[in-house]
Order: sequence, then C-alpha cells, then structure tokens
Amino acid sequence: MPEPPVFPYHPDPVATGAVVPSDGVCACCGQARGHLYRGPVYAEADLGGRVCPWCIADGGVADRFDAHFTAGECLGEDVPQAVFERVDRRTPGFTGWQEPRWFFHCGDAAAYLGPAGSAELAGHPDALQVLRTEIGTWGWPDHQAEEYLRSLDPSGEPTAHLFRCLHCRTHLAYSDTP
Repeated sequence: MPEPPVFPYHPDPVATGAVVPSDGVCACCGQARGHLYRGPVYAEADLGGRVCPWCIADGGVADRFDAHFTAGECLGEDVPQAVFERVDRRTPGFTGWQEPRWFFHCGDAAAYLGPAGSAELAGHPDALQVLRTEIGTWGWPDHQAEEYLRSLDPSGEPTAHLFRCLHCRTHLAYSDTP
C-alpha cells in the first residue's frame, strides 16, 4: 500500500485521523489506493469518507465537485489567495467540535499538527500563550482560565488544535468545545 501524498499544511493526516487505511474506492478517481479521507468535505455531493488523499492533493476533488476542506475561517495574518486556496481546496481538513479554523503566520498557512491536550501543549509555551489570549477574551479570572487549560484533552472535551508556523516554527493553538 503506497504512503499518502505529502501535504505541507497537514504533514501527517494519518496520525491526526484525517486519512485512514481503506480498501474503498475513491469517488473522484475510481481507484482503491489503500487510504481514504474521512475529514470534513464541503461540497454539494456527499463525499464523506469517499475520496482519496491523492485526489485532494492534485486538486481533482476540488475541481470535479467544487469541494472545500476547511470551513473557510482563518486565524492570523492575511495571506495570498493562492495560499488560502491550497489549504481550502488541496489540503485535508480536520474535524472538531465546532467549525474547524486554520492558522496563518509569517504570510503563509501553518501546519496542522493535530488535537492537543494539556500534556501535548506543555512543551509549547507559545501555543499556551495564544490560548491564554483567546481565553482572556471570555472574561474569565486567571485561575479559571488555568483550570480550563489543564482540562484540555486531545480525545475529549474541551480540546485544542495545535499548529506550527512553517517559517518561524512558532506553535499556535485554539480551543474547541461542543
């Protein structure tokens, strides 16, 4: 079984669960390539779990079905339209409790590293600071915010989604709850 294509903005979609091993046939290319994408697909056709990562990478799914893989919400800097389109139409998305959002930093999209809890975030004080800034807008006292950060769980609720800038290597995160 061949390895899925490389996605600069989602470097390990198998580890994040966005791409899974499957004997299923891709609705775009008609081939069974050993993996299918199981993340969100925004298209008129019901494509959930029915397209392969190769057809995402080459733009086939986006072109054939006018499909998008993000909800279109960006966090951070403005980026060239071509960068946004590469994330939105040629990069596997990810599922969250709410509509997923994508970070942009240093004039480019950041790489999605996956869901994260307090343990995964412990080594990334830069991501924790981004989360503290986000939580600060909620009007919570510091002790409640810190308790919330300690409660983050990569497979539960609440969770965080961790990104890394491809240029300066800064880690970024936002929290996600049902």
